[in-house]
Amino acid sequence: MNKNTNLRSLSAQLIERVVDKGESLNTVLPQAQKKLSDKDSALVQEICFGVLRTLPQLEALIGKLMERPLTGKQRVLHYLIMVGLYQLLYTRIPAHAVLAETVAGAEVLKRGSLKGLLNGVLRQFQRQQDALLASIKEGPQRYLHPGWLLKRLQIAWPTQWQQIVEANNVRPPMWLRVNQQHHSRDSWLALLAETQKTAFIDAEVPEALRLESPTSVTQLPGFDQGWVTVQDVSAQRCALLLEPKNDEYILDLCAAPGGKTTHILEIAPEARVLAVDIDAQRLVRVHENLQRLGMKAEVKQGDGRSPQDWCGDELFDRILLDAPCSATGVIRRHPDIKWLRRERDIAELAKLQSEIIEAIWPQLKPGGTLLYATCSILPDENQLQISAFLERHNDAVACSLFGAPETGLQVFPTVDGGDGFFYAKLVKKPEVN
Repeated sequence: MNKNTNLRSLSAQLIERVVDKGESLNTVLPQAQKKLSDKDSALVQEICFGVLRTLPQLEALIGKLMERPLTGKQRVLHYLIMVGLYQLLYTRIPAHAVLAETVAGAEVLKRGSLKGLLNGVLRQFQRQQDALLASIKEGPQRYLHPGWLLKRLQIAWPTQWQQIVEANNVRPPMWLRVNQQHHSRDSWLALLAETQKTAFIDAEVPEALRLESPTSVTQLPGFDQGWVTVQDVSAQRCALLLEPKNDEYILDLCAAPGGKTTHILEIAPEARVLAVDIDAQRLVRVHENLQRLGMKAEVKQGDGRSPQDWCGDELFDRILLDAPCSATGVIRRHPDIKWLRRERDIAELAKLQSEIIEAIWPQLKPGGTLLYATCSILPDENQLQISAFLERHNDAVACSLFGAPETGLQVFPTVDGGDGFFYAKLVKKPEVN
């Protein structure tokens, strides 16, 4: 780290870019981390993720602590105060260090004249912490979700919404997928135990393991050799439900970053796989994942709405469509989703999903299988999407999954379990001669 770098001011600037300018944390954070040591990088990540996770609570506290909000050119200091409050509430950093570093951040941001204001607000919070927290305990901010999303969850899932919100607000567990081409789950688990780390198996997904504590991939036995991949257990269900077979021609559509592509090849190493994504930058990750696991697949950039541009008249035995979606099932991994997503986006995403599934259905062979999946928990993108598709297509038969309705299986995020995901398995009726 440059000795002039103040990690708190840097964090405040990143948070401002997300909340006020609509940039993705996935984009702005890695750019900043390139210039930091591992230790400093971890602290900036902790602060950014933490502030975005608890934003409504921090906003409510600032509303109690200040008569007027900071706006315009001073707005970045609003986020610097949040950075200070988050550290005092949720980290073990000594309070004196929090105050010293956060107040010093104002100088770095060329707002030195407001250091006294910053110091006063944070010290006032320290003095009145219990009373302030009690005063905001019962408001809607306690759910840490935007109002429109909270309302949609309450309407869609009246008995489960609180469980969903609770899972969205915690740090996510780290799930792994053991590559069965190298090791059984139990043999790799034994290698992990030699490193004094503990993991738990999943009853339904055979290669899935949940680490007791998240760790760097460099600490995972054989990671560089492709023995294991970081992938949530709900995402792992996609390839399992697709049931790929050797010698089949399989399309993984919207494939980046490639976790499902490589899982398909672990299950069916002799399958011919085409991985397609519209985002050329994200396709780099597909190539990297294939290389790390020593696998081969055809990788193309393409729009799912115009498959003829990248596959011509070719037909597929199986298609995995991991459709672009609101990502409301993975909020705990990407807390900025809560503040970047808008209610109007849901109808636009549902329209895009419909266009893609309509365009790709003709590329599926008669008798073939299409698995539609999203990491969303909103019915518009899931059950309602599939119901409408089935009404339009007499040649599509929906399969019941684990006893769920034929319009698909919805799973919710759980604290120690998987992310929120939806799956619908559709089979195209064979042609009758």
